[in-house]
Amino acid sequence: MDFPILSLLLFSPLVGVLFLYLIKGDAETINRNARHTALFTSVFVLAVSLLLLMGFDSNEAGFQFVENRTWMPSLGLAYHLGVDGISLFFVVLSAFLTPVCILASWSSIKTRVREYMIAFLVLETFMMGTFLALDSFLFYVFFEGVLIPMFLIIGIWGGPRRVYSAFKFILYTLLGSVLMFLALLTLYFQVGTSSIPELIANPVARNIQMWLWIACFASFAIKMPMWPFHTWLPDAHVEAPTAGSMILAGVLLKMGGYGFLRFSIPMFPEATEYFVPFIYTLSVIAIIYASLVALVQEDMKKLIAYSSVAHMGFVTLGIFSMTMEGLQGGMFQMISHGLISAALFLCVGVLYDRLHTRDMGRYGGIVQNMPRYATVFMILMLGAVGLPGTSGFIGEFLALLGVFQANILVAILATTGIVLGAAYMLRLYRVVVFGRVTNKDAGEMSDMNQRESAILISIVLMVLALGIAPNLILDRTSASLQALQTHYESHIQSAHQHGVLIKEKISTDIGTDYHE
Repeated sequence: MDFPILSLLLFSPLVGVLFLYLIKGDAETINRNARHTALFTSVFVLAVSLLLLMGFDSNEAGFQFVENRTWMPSLGLAYHLGVDGISLFFVVLSAFLTPVCILASWSSIKTRVREYMIAFLVLETFMMGTFLALDSFLFYVFFEGVLIPMFLIIGIWGGPRRVYSAFKFILYTLLGSVLMFLALLTLYFQVGTSSIPELIANPVARNIQMWLWIACFASFAIKMPMWPFHTWLPDAHVEAPTAGSMILAGVLLKMGGYGFLRFSIPMFPEATEYFVPFIYTLSVIAIIYASLVALVQEDMKKLIAYSSVAHMGFVTLGIFSMTMEGLQGGMFQMISHGLISAALFLCVGVLYDRLHTRDMGRYGGIVQNMPRYATVFMILMLGAVGLPGTSGFIGEFLALLGVFQANILVAILATTGIVLGAAYMLRLYRVVVFGRVTNKDAGEMSDMNQRESAILISIVLMVLALGIAPNLILDRTSASLQALQTHYESHIQSAHQHGVLIKEKISTDIGTDYHE
């Protein structure tokens, strides 16, 4: 396909930003037109992403729709884009959640509306670039660029402690990213290219892999976030506006998992094998610890934030099991969690817009006056728990199945997270929806309006559709994940054979010297 569909995806939001800058009129006119311009732009990007999805060949393991143009010839850097089964659904997820976030902010954001919409469209470009880039330095530009609009969204439109949370968010993530940049520089000088496919095809020596894996891990683990690098997340979620929490949980956390799949595993296979027990340990701690912390939260946003840490633990367990079931489970869980967590944060936002508190104790008995909301919230809560028939079940089941094949003890420990997850989500639902009415204002809240209903019902339908027909995702990711697994296993097998040969040679040399 000669048409540059990936460049269209990448730069369309920036065209929308240009139109936003050109809007003239009084404050009310600017705000109204800014909302409609941003929504139209994001819907256009979503339509293009669906065309990409329909044109994608699910039998092809390599990169498709590739665009490769020289960017800095003296340095060998290129404007190199492509999409495979690993990145495809992250692109679609980003394109879907952006208009959802704009609609979620339609009436709640009343100040600096144009600047807010600009921040979201710029954020969409950086998200797209992260998942489409096939040049390591181009990837780094987009991967880090995401921090700028997200920092502004939290710092300007967030809650009372927004400045503290915004700086904590950016300092944490920048710290890890500096180490990743050093790793990318090392790869560039070692292999002589910044092309991601070439770096994957030519892994560096094992001793170098160890250091580079640690450097990349620092960045990706903070981004996901893994325990104990998660402490920035609850603060960021609590202070971010509703749409900021939705895009943070829905897409930005997935960049860490994507980094593991795109960089850590294929580029450093021997180091990955060595650090698998380390990943298992952190993931199990994350699942159990974050679930226990979520169990005692009274702030609804904090509870969902800690649940995200636990769910990302299942993702890393599945990915690093390096079984086909585990890889597919990790991928599926990231997409599923992106939809469910974004919708749960919107559910909290719906209540917050009416009562202006996130304390679950201030609500109770809202099933009487908000039956539509109670129904939607129930389905999303059950999806987060992993009830069969929802997308959450497919991701957790496949991830645990993969881990069980690799390490039975780890799988058993991780399974406790499902029980704890059911405990804290059912507690949240019981207190808020069926709890004792302690606040008269909660009993007078209006049910979801048409805009809120349309957003949440559309996500609910997707969660149910993926739970019933998971092959919508599994079929399109299997070829690329199979290629990743084959690549990893071939390098590990080769490394083991090389190690055996060296040991045999040493033994032979020692025996020869002894006889002499």
